[in-house]
Amino acid sequence: MMKVIGRWMPMLGLAACLVASGCKEPTKPPPPAEPAAPAPATPTAPATPAAQTADAGAGTATDAGVAPAAEATPPPSSPTPGAQTAQPEDSKNREWTAGRVDIQRSSQKPVTLREVREGRNEGFDRVVFQFDGDQVPGYHLEYIDKPIIKCGSGDPTDVAGQAWLQVRMVPAQAHEGGNVTVAQRERKPKLPLIEEMKVTCDFEGEVIWVLGVKHPNKYRVMELHEPTRLVVDVQH
Repeated sequence: MMKVIGRWMPMLGLAACLVASGCKEPTKPPPPAEPAAPAPATPTAPATPAAQTADAGAGTATDAGVAPAAEATPPPSSPTPGAQTAQPEDSKNREWTAGRVDIQRSSQKPVTLREVREGRNEGFDRVVFQFDGDQVPGYHLEYIDKPIIKCGSGDPTDVAGQAWLQVRMVPAQAHEGGNVTVAQRERKPKLPLIEEMKVTCDFEGEVIWVLGVKHPNKYRVMELHEPTRLVVDVQH
């Protein structure tokens, strides 16, 4: 009996301790929470480049060839910035005349004559002198008598027609690097009034074309830009 009691005494003591003192098994601390996985970064769409605006330069109306009956005459051009010393275009030169037309621009650098065109329009023949750069050179127009002289050699030259309208452009050149820029320097266009066109000078900053016409009819002169042009119209 004593042996049985001796075996249970430790167990009874432990039970009494738990009841009396509220002994509890130590609680294990909870495991640390796993850090939240970072949210995947949303890819940013590359910035769309601004749409490029096409360079839609203003179209130029046909300046030679058959034109509509009611052709609009563009307004006189304004002086080009940086060329304030050059004489501006005179709007009176756009009126029909048989006299002289003279615009001086000797202070600017020579400009290169790049192209010459001619064509028939309603009521007049048109000749267009197209230049490099932004400024038309100075020009002097008048009807001249024979003999028609070449400026470099001083030799006379024949130009068909019964009257001759001389178009003198200064400072200008119709050559570049030893080569001519307008290959066809003598022409006989099939036009109502102009019978022949010929270069008589391309020397020391001076270019001269002579227009041989059937009659010394009135003419007009105008400056156009984009591209740079000197336009000569001669009435039928």
